[in-house]
Amino acid sequence: MRSLDDSLPLKLLKAREAVMDQFRPRLHTHGLTEQQWRVLRALAEQSEMDAGALSKRVAILMPSLSRILNELERRGLLEKERSTLDKRLLNARIQAKGRALVKKISPHSEIQYRRIEQTLGQKTYRTLMDQLDHVITTLNSRKT
Repeated sequence: MRSLDDSLPLKLLKAREAVMDQFRPRLHTHGLTEQQWRVLRALAEQSEMDAGALSKRVAILMPSLSRILNELERRGLLEKERSTLDKRLLNARIQAKGRALVKKISPHSEIQYRRIEQTLGQKTYRTLMDQLDHVITTLNSRKT
């Protein structure tokens, strides 16, 4: 068996934790989890999305996404409604309060991104992003 030190899933998890440690404190000061933040960011980019597309965009499974949407709606950050064309589909739309929260947190996130990029070096950061895109695209294309 491959050594745990050579476990790709474990290395990716550790890298994710190292990155998220840079962002979590700010999110927590605003009462947000990282998953809730991903949902708000996605909706801030597109204003409205159906839950299925949103689930894929932010890499959150539907049962968890449903709970997140309910909580964010309860807090007045987004609004949910059934599609008028297909009542099985659920749409989520960011509200002014949610947009204001994204606007408030985004500059701090951008500072963290710049710090990470400076720490790694711009070339390494860009290479890492490109390589991760390659891994995602290549492995997802093998799913059939």
